[in-house]
Amino acid sequence: MAITLLIIVLSSILIYRKFEHKLSKKRYHPVGGTILDHLINFKRLHHYMTDLASKYKTYRLITPFPSEVYTSDPANVEYILKTNLENYGKGWYNYSILKDLLGDGIFAVDGDKWREQRKVSSFEFSARALRDVSSIIFTENAVKLANIVSESLVSNQPMDIQDLFMKSTLDSIFRVAFGVELDSLCGSNEEGARFSRAFDDASAITAWRYVDILWKIKKALNIGLEAKLKENIRIVDDFVYKLIHRKIEQMEQCQDDCVDLKKQDILSRFLKLSEADPKYLRDIILNFVMAGKDTTATTLSWFFYMLCKHLLVQEKAAQEIKESMGSKISNGIKNISEFAASLSEEALEKMHYLHAALTETLRLYPPVPVDPKMCLSDDTMPDGFHVKKWDIVAYQPYAMGRMKLIWGDDAEEYKPERWIDENGCFRQESPFKFTAFQMKIISAVLLRFFVFKLSDESKAVKYRTMINLHVDGGLSVGAVQRSDHNPT
Repeated sequence: MAITLLIIVLSSILIYRKFEHKLSKKRYHPVGGTILDHLINFKRLHHYMTDLASKYKTYRLITPFPSEVYTSDPANVEYILKTNLENYGKGWYNYSILKDLLGDGIFAVDGDKWREQRKVSSFEFSARALRDVSSIIFTENAVKLANIVSESLVSNQPMDIQDLFMKSTLDSIFRVAFGVELDSLCGSNEEGARFSRAFDDASAITAWRYVDILWKIKKALNIGLEAKLKENIRIVDDFVYKLIHRKIEQMEQCQDDCVDLKKQDILSRFLKLSEADPKYLRDIILNFVMAGKDTTATTLSWFFYMLCKHLLVQEKAAQEIKESMGSKISNGIKNISEFAASLSEEALEKMHYLHAALTETLRLYPPVPVDPKMCLSDDTMPDGFHVKKWDIVAYQPYAMGRMKLIWGDDAEEYKPERWIDENGCFRQESPFKFTAFQMKIISAVLLRFFVFKLSDESKAVKYRTMINLHVDGGLSVGAVQRSDHNPT
């Protein structure tokens, strides 16, 4: 009965809006479907949206609320993200969906709060001191990760490498940004592991809100997925507020004689700016976790999936890593710790093919597969079609990465060479510069010592529809020792 009523309501809205558009002289993008289509195709949502994008570069989705416009047109995307950036923000609609999890963090807000967080984080992440500290932390965690892989050789057991990447990058972001040692990778912090699971589940349920028109009613009644979301957020909040209060106590106990403590991580800097408002700090932390953990870990997961499917690419990347280290390899570096310690920024910059292979992964498996904005005033897109005030306007990195109009007939093929110029150099600056640095360290350490293969070649690997593009159910792989190296 409820589904029938929903179909009737949506059909009525669709008929009304088509009639409304006929009376208007303005041109609107073609209708690609309704919110019901997204609901039906939720588990394969990005495939469904890619299919629509191949028919219409930009299309409308009819909903009972603001209409939704989805674009894969590069000219429209540049207009939204650059040319007319001020007219396309998160808006009240996105904020209402995201605020329970992300609060007033950078991924959920516009205006002064967005600018303040952007300014502080950009300054910190561009600082040379943070770069140096980050390099040490990333390297230490890459060694821990490699040692776990090495132990799996002895037991000959497959491992969920996505889970390992999630734990490693979570440990890194907490040390770099918040000055806290979680050590979830080695399993010594069950509280940190519970936080991570709860955060991932909360992210998945939050994404579901975009297609569940009844979520506000469920939230009010505290039933179904909304009840689960509330419990997950409680676990997340308990962990984060404990961290904040501990940091505040450290800074209060450490006055003028501990200047370094107050400057060594981003949380300390925000503490001074926000006058220690725990709620605002909580929001900042969770947004940094999403940016630092999920972006890096999901890309690494899909990257190693691609390497397992394309063994020649894996071997070529491993050979480049060896050659980039030059005399350091020939002078007798043998174990994981020695190799990682010798992995300089100069050597990483020589790894053009590795960078290209990572970037090709980002093209096909972007960590944020669709990014919704809200149109803040009536506008005309570069393609000549109109959008209304309060329309949701989303660009689709996942669909765009597979469009033949953009990438040619081989758009769906994994080809790192498309990013390499005639001199063998990577030819485009990555928009993920900071996270790419961490990914290159982890990849270089692992590929120098191990060859990776899927545990079950016949098992389909799918994504989990959530804010970030996780591998659904993890990525089970096996590893063998690389023939020219003994990981001891």
